[in-house]
Amino acid sequence: MAIDKRYLKMARIWASNSYCIRKQVGALLVKEKMIISDGYNGTPSGFENKCEDEHENTKSYVLHAEANAITKVAKSNNSSDGSTLYITTSPCVECAKLIIQSGIVRVIYQEKYRITDGLDLLDRAEIELVHIPEID
Repeated sequence: MAIDKRYLKMARIWASNSYCIRKQVGALLVKEKMIISDGYNGTPSGFENKCEDEHENTKSYVLHAEANAITKVAKSNNSSDGSTLYITTSPCVECAKLIIQSGIVRVIYQEKYRITDGLDLLDRAEIELVHIPEID
């Protein structure tokens, strides 16, 4: 549990790289005690670093932190099969699908998002879910 808290703290620090105003989310993919990928929520590569529109609504094309981490590892020589995802906020249902398909076996998260469809899907897929609300 101590190592899980450490990686979750690192994900929290990584979230601070996000340009999003409403919510900053960070993710780390870890396999065999090695970070194989990272991500934070934001716009796709080459887009402006502005996540919200003029009405302060999140733009539809903003990528979630876990989607960024998963697509980043897909471009590398690493495999996410059998890895653990550390994320500051629990995943949405769309990201849960990516998590399942990428072979991630554990998801450790700090904040439980108000919509739990993603957690429900991960539970159905028998992916280990660990909620660690306090990491200090």
